[in-house]
Amino acid sequence: MGLLIRGGVVVTAEGRRRADVWCVGGKIERVEPDLPMPEGAEVIEAAGRLVLPGLVDPHVHAYLPLVGVQAQSDYPRCTRAALLGGTTCIMDFAGSGLEADVDAAWALWTQQAEGQAACDYLWHMTITRFDEVTRRQLEALVAAGRVGSLKIYLAYKPTLALGDEDLLAVLEFAAAHDLVVMAHCENAELIPARQRQLLAAGKTGPEWHEPSRPSGVEAEGICRFLTFAEATGARAYVVHVSSAEGLEMAERFRGRVRELYLETMIHYLLLDKSYAERADFEGAKWVLSPPLRGRADQDALWSALAEGRVDTLGTDHCPFNFEGQKTLGRGDFSKIPNGIGGVEERVALAYTAGVVGGRLSLERLVAVAAENPAKIFGLWGRKGRVAPGFDADVVVWNPEARGVISAQTHHIGTDYSAYEGVETQGAPEVVTVRGEIVARNGQLVGALDRGKLLHF
Repeated sequence: MGLLIRGGVVVTAEGRRRADVWCVGGKIERVEPDLPMPEGAEVIEAAGRLVLPGLVDPHVHAYLPLVGVQAQSDYPRCTRAALLGGTTCIMDFAGSGLEADVDAAWALWTQQAEGQAACDYLWHMTITRFDEVTRRQLEALVAAGRVGSLKIYLAYKPTLALGDEDLLAVLEFAAAHDLVVMAHCENAELIPARQRQLLAAGKTGPEWHEPSRPSGVEAEGICRFLTFAEATGARAYVVHVSSAEGLEMAERFRGRVRELYLETMIHYLLLDKSYAERADFEGAKWVLSPPLRGRADQDALWSALAEGRVDTLGTDHCPFNFEGQKTLGRGDFSKIPNGIGGVEERVALAYTAGVVGGRLSLERLVAVAAENPAKIFGLWGRKGRVAPGFDADVVVWNPEARGVISAQTHHIGTDYSAYEGVETQGAPEVVTVRGEIVARNGQLVGALDRGKLLHF
């Protein structure tokens, strides 16, 4: 038995058209107007609705153990929340810097995800050092088609930060194996020094998090990463660009780096640094890195996203509870766990503020939140478009649905929402994964353990 989605408007990055979508065997077989109804088909009536590809989040921490604290996320919660928001594929990072080696990180993430995921997932491999063991293990994963992208950090000593010698080695390896290298671009030396200066001056609250790692630090990290990428011929992806200064620095390397991709996050478009400045330590709820910036930075990022100068829109989903986790940093902002949630809210927020708000076309939203992540990370032809041959990951979107975001109703399980009280327009009405309905009208339905690890 197949699935027929009838009468909706199918949206791609190139445009939109009214068409029916016929799905069978987990794949999209036909996308044409007025398809006949096959006998025994399940039918979704989509008149007045948009038919979007299952959205892809290129930057999620579904599971993340850190020193002394663990993100409030696991594969069941993260992937179910993703589906309820219209995201049918997440990309996580295997490794947190605490594991013995690459193979140990891969085994741990496998243990966490296998049989637990409600949607499909892909892993970027986190690299915190580059020695012969790392090289050998990576070569095996690449040869098996399991790894096509690497994640490095230019911050967070001593567990994650990569020095220049290892940075060069990683980029040379990536260039030789045609891998994408994703980089968290800050500075592992400047930030701790600035934190110590501020704390010594009695500046201990969450409002001092942003001044400890200003946009110039992001720009310096971007410059260093892309200088090395240019020298090695590696494919470069700058994660979570947060500032106009960082964006400007990255754009200096256009035409110099073999391939250059830029990513921003939904929170940098909608939240500014005043949230982290809220009184009585409430600002800790919005401590993340790179930090929230100013309104001018938001304007610059919106423009770059709309114009095609920023390629992807993610979430950096990494939620913590306020009580018992964010409060670890009372009296010392450097100890506040960095991160907020967003995997459930991303698409509705972008649709509301971007499409309805006139800052982003619907076609561009589909590009940055589905098509481009699939293309960059080797999933094109399977994920990212409503077209014959692609996986039948489809979102029937109600453009008139209204909602209010709240910790009382979200599905990630934290004690607060970074978007508490935000009103949204537009919501997924039906969500399918490989041709099976998994969410309908805000409720999960069907099997919730069908998610699989995707290979390149």
